[in-house]
Amino acid sequence: MSIYHSLQKLEQEGERIGVAVIGAGQMGRGMIAQISKIPGMQVRAVCDIQREVAQKAVDAYCRYAKTPHPSVMVESDFQKVIGHPDVDVVVDATGIPEVGANVALIALAEHKHLVLLNVEMDVTVGSILSSWFKSSGLVYTGAAGDEPAVTLELFEFAKTMGLEVVVAGKGKNNPFIPLSNPDLCRAEAERKHMNPHMLAAFQDGTKTMAEMNLLSNATGLLPDKTGMHGVSADLKTVTEKLRLVEEGGCLSQQGVVEYVHGLAPGVFVIVSSDLTEVTEELKYLSVGDGPYYTLYRPFHLASLETPISIARAALLQEPTIAPIGGPVSETVAVAKRDMAPGDALDGIGGYTVRGVIEEHVHATKAGHVPIGLISPKARAKRHIATGTFITYEDVELDQTTTVWHLRSLQDKMFPTV
Repeated sequence: MSIYHSLQKLEQEGERIGVAVIGAGQMGRGMIAQISKIPGMQVRAVCDIQREVAQKAVDAYCRYAKTPHPSVMVESDFQKVIGHPDVDVVVDATGIPEVGANVALIALAEHKHLVLLNVEMDVTVGSILSSWFKSSGLVYTGAAGDEPAVTLELFEFAKTMGLEVVVAGKGKNNPFIPLSNPDLCRAEAERKHMNPHMLAAFQDGTKTMAEMNLLSNATGLLPDKTGMHGVSADLKTVTEKLRLVEEGGCLSQQGVVEYVHGLAPGVFVIVSSDLTEVTEELKYLSVGDGPYYTLYRPFHLASLETPISIARAALLQEPTIAPIGGPVSETVAVAKRDMAPGDALDGIGGYTVRGVIEEHVHATKAGHVPIGLISPKARAKRHIATGTFITYEDVELDQTTTVWHLRSLQDKMFPTV
């Protein structure tokens, strides 16, 4: 039975999956509204640090919902929301590593499935949390509709057919402005009704790096180089750009994650086959001229697809996307400005650091700090130049945070060989 038919059956039986949403910003708000139209699913609780923001999202949900629904809890305390007795699945739509780490631990303690629109937390401590949730018979998962999950869907589609995946990745939606910060992008953010910190994280590349980091951790694919290549291409030229150097491309290896300027808002995988009959069929079906072929989905619907992950977790007890084990890649911090001893760092989407993807093995050997560990209480211990990779010797991290403690345990649980 399909997920849709299962949801219909729940609705007909008067049963519904109870959902709690943490974070009612742009992503959370759209998802909450969307659930009002989905059979067999109800929002039971919403939390935001600004209670009035949560209330606004709930008011809209209640206006849209056609089926009878119980009153929706509105809170600024996510512990109360997660503990709601009628909640089956918790959605973290905050994008803040420390908040996500605490939400995850409480959801685990309350025995609730967890769906993440918080790739920033996931790439920092997802390996240990996924392991704990799985051991407890719970689902820990990234969200359908986000680029990593949509790309993974294409990756598994290709692998199920027996095709070789050469590259998997996404089109970049925003121009790459490495030194972007909330002040520089504020006017654009206001025009787009976005949080300027979120837009800064898009523009400086952190979000793209973290998304491909999540895909790497879920597939075992590596970045071909630190930061990836970020070529400009369209559907006709992408296989020419993303092939081995000796074939006229830029790659030193196959089986990599990558991003491309010119393919947004879609995601893609580049595949190949050594079977003559298969390549002839791919050419006949107009997939390409070979030897590489691009499978492309021209859209991702972000949080509007997240209810699919909610249903999959509750009905099938399956994640949409989760780490396959220990970290494969990391999103490490790089300085966006010069810093002196004692200077405060701020974190993702801020003024001081941006994230860059790097192989986990290389990051560990170099002592590079995952950007998810950088918080406003972090302090520079010595001079740090713009463009410098931040090491543990460069900064004093806040060791009181939940995410720091989880990361310390994760490093012990998955030691680098």
